Amino acid sequence: MTDHSAEAPEAPAFRSGFACFVGRPNAGKSTLTNALVGTKVVITSSRPQTTRTVVRGIVHRPDAQLILVDTPGLHRPRTLLGERLNDLVMATWSEVDVVAVCFPADERIGPGDRFLVTELAKVRRTIRVAVATKTDLASPDRIAEHLADIARLGEETGTEWAEIVPVSAVSGDQVQLLADLLVGLMPEGPQLYPDGDLTDAPEEILAAELIREAALEGVRDELPHSIAVVVEEMGLREGRPDDKPLLDIYADLYVERDSQKGIVIGHRGARLKDVGTRARQQIEALLGTPVHLSLHVRVAKDWQRDPRQLRKLGF
Repeated sequence: MTDHSAEAPEAPAFRSGFACFVGRPNAGKSTLTNALVGTKVVITSSRPQTTRTVVRGIVHRPDAQLILVDTPGLHRPRTLLGERLNDLVMATWSEVDVVAVCFPADERIGPGDRFLVTELAKVRRTIRVAVATKTDLASPDRIAEHLADIARLGEETGTEWAEIVPVSAVSGDQVQLLADLLVGLMPEGPQLYPDGDLTDAPEEILAAELIREAALEGVRDELPHSIAVVVEEMGLREGRPDDKPLLDIYADLYVERDSQKGIVIGHRGARLKDVGTRARQQIEALLGTPVHLSLHVRVAKDWQRDPRQLRKLGF
């Protein structure tokens, strides 16, 4: 009888760490985060510049835990809010294990990408990966050209890419490969979050983001990003039977001017009602509890330029 137990291969060490997707606004970062996590945790609007809070999606695997940090797009700041967001981005980059820069394959590399990669070159020790996103929107020839452009941008800015990966979050193409690559670049370490957790953002922030997303969907071009949402109160309604819970959420939507308030509310309140319905369905799907949502629109004059208002609105 021979003893084979000694020859059994050693199980690979568990890895855990943080990765963040960066890229100019609308480069496909949030959609990619959701594709990797397998559920909707980051707001993905078809409009650029909607992500403001650092929401982490958590990928659970038998061999690893990958925590994805979503940062706002880095851009040349024009307002105080813009400056604060950029500071937040730089701080995040220096704290994560891997920064993955997203370059959409349906657009050429431009000054915004160069600005971002040049800024990223200033951060030490962080591993950098380049991701060619939205490959479902480009031809094979265009993708090949795009990958060559990304490699060249790395050389010109003194950025060493650990990997350059083409993916499509929409079709799911190469998403698993990207997950494997990111996990391989993580340090060995214990699980950092409990099984089943998909994000560590408090539920109030997730609810606020979903309300904001629903509000922005309706007013596409009229109010690019002058909506902030604050959840004032959130809790289970008292006196309900355990098997029929109801979560009450009271939230304020802040706009900068009276004219915008009318736009958000809509004719006889129709638009706000529609926002409430959409947001409620999303929140219920995320939290798994029936929700009663009460929304109010308030005006905070020029809040994006006012430090006191920014603090109040959580920036």
